[in-house]
Amino acid sequence: MNAKEIEILRTIKTSISQRDLASKLNISLGKVNQIINELKKQKFLDENNNITSKTKIYFESHHPKNAIILAAGYGMRMVPINTEEPKGLLEVKGETLIERLIKQLHEVGIKDIKIVVGFMKEHYEFLIDKYNVDLVVNTRYKDWNNIYSLYMVNDVIANTYVLPCDVWFKNNPFSTVEDESWYLFGEEVVTGSDWQVKNNGKVRFKASNGNKMIGLAYINSMHGKIISKRLEEMIKKEQRTSFWEDALEDRKDFLLSGKVIDDDTHAEINSYEQLLDLDSGSTHLKNDAIEIIENILKVNKKDIHNIHTLKKGMTNRSFIFTVNNKRYIMRIPGEGTDKLIDRREEYDVYQRVKKEPYTETILYLNPDNGYKISEFLENTRNSDSNNVQDVKESMNVLRKFHSQNYQVDHTFDLWKQIDFYESLRKTASAYRDYEEIKDWVLKLKPFIEDNVTKWSLCHIDANYDNFLIDQNNNVFLIDWEYAGMQDPDLDIAMYAIYAGYTKEKIDQLINIYYENKVSENIRYKIYAYVAVGGLLWSNWCEYKQSLGLDFGEYSLAQYRYAKEYSKLVLNYLEKKNDKNK
Repeated sequence: MNAKEIEILRTIKTSISQRDLASKLNISLGKVNQIINELKKQKFLDENNNITSKTKIYFESHHPKNAIILAAGYGMRMVPINTEEPKGLLEVKGETLIERLIKQLHEVGIKDIKIVVGFMKEHYEFLIDKYNVDLVVNTRYKDWNNIYSLYMVNDVIANTYVLPCDVWFKNNPFSTVEDESWYLFGEEVVTGSDWQVKNNGKVRFKASNGNKMIGLAYINSMHGKIISKRLEEMIKKEQRTSFWEDALEDRKDFLLSGKVIDDDTHAEINSYEQLLDLDSGSTHLKNDAIEIIENILKVNKKDIHNIHTLKKGMTNRSFIFTVNNKRYIMRIPGEGTDKLIDRREEYDVYQRVKKEPYTETILYLNPDNGYKISEFLENTRNSDSNNVQDVKESMNVLRKFHSQNYQVDHTFDLWKQIDFYESLRKTASAYRDYEEIKDWVLKLKPFIEDNVTKWSLCHIDANYDNFLIDQNNNVFLIDWEYAGMQDPDLDIAMYAIYAGYTKEKIDQLINIYYENKVSENIRYKIYAYVAVGGLLWSNWCEYKQSLGLDFGEYSLAQYRYAKEYSKLVLNYLEKKNDKNK
């Protein structure tokens, strides 16, 4: 039975006129008459337009059985709110998004509800006792889109509603009776959708400007088997960037029928601005980061636009926003950052360098929690560590900074930092020969200390990504949170290991910085710093991994630097000692 027939059977029992039926269901009076005559012929209606026992049996046998709510993702577009709550728990008009959905499911008799959680999973725990739902934990939400979440419960997809946690419906979108599978689309035509819903409910491929995909679907048992199989195949193929809806697509065919909802009866909450538009009184709009922006720039939250994540950094979560047609960046320190960085020391560094033309313009920096607002550097790009000219320009700025000989009251102590990161991870290193390699690295300490010729403020985090180049070839050095007193040659080594340089590239970098005037001892001291820096950041990666963050090949590369370059320098020192005997 199709959706229109079901709707007429569900509605006609209220003794509504056929004209009113046509208006309510948005179909012609002639179509209503046609459907009613067909329902009478099939004995679903009697001659007086009353539903029959056959209809009642049909309703009972076609009641949806369960629901799956997908709530595992980061919700990165919800910055800065997603630093406090997962988006399913955002409050709209006095209730959280996910609780409204659960209540609407309960209204149509659906109590078997599984919620797939991941990011901030603990925040959803209260739903178990309050609504008797099942929480399914997706530990791979960081590496996969929501396809993996649905895959985890693919064995229960049969007469099932599948829906996201971040959509708000004015009216209950669920029903006590379903038959055909369907996917919900919005009236809005958007460039990101390849699918257009026709008047007959068929979904047709359209290369651009299709109906907006809402994320809610009803999947009957027949289509559940098909989708379950497709999900398994996609997971085997490691299709990490796919969404579960990709399992509905096969070239230019869409597996399910389309159902269209009026744009003014629903809202997808994917950003701070969408929440503001839907409910300007939501308690979640009272956010620390937003209040800081309001106070520093002297604006109202309604003046803050185009909020979006800059990138998910290794340490922080940063987002861009626009006020009065000017762009800014706000940094919110990431998980565990308070243990790694002294924000008071960072504040002192910025006080030293803030007037330099090669640094970003800082409007606000809180020395207690690390929140920072800076002007966005327009028309810039990250330097390319494989572009010799970019490297030269970057080293020119680094050399200029070092020559200014800035002084602060704190030191970035490499050796203490290595021990500090070891203590944070609280377990033995995952590398079997760690203790041996650490011993090699520690043996480099006397050689390094004997060859330090200058002690000044250094950037420490001289990653090529932290060098920005504008259209006029002006170079900016940003993100000074690790900066402290050190040997300037350490910055050269840090640039090299962040760039993943081979020895040949490291030598080229040294020659560029020193303009081909470097002694053998200094060159090997920089190699030693490569080893020390490698061990340092390897420990940093292991600590971060204990928090659930994995940096893949970067982590392994740092350990290799520690191993290979400590051996290189120790062999050099051994040969040097032999010559001096």
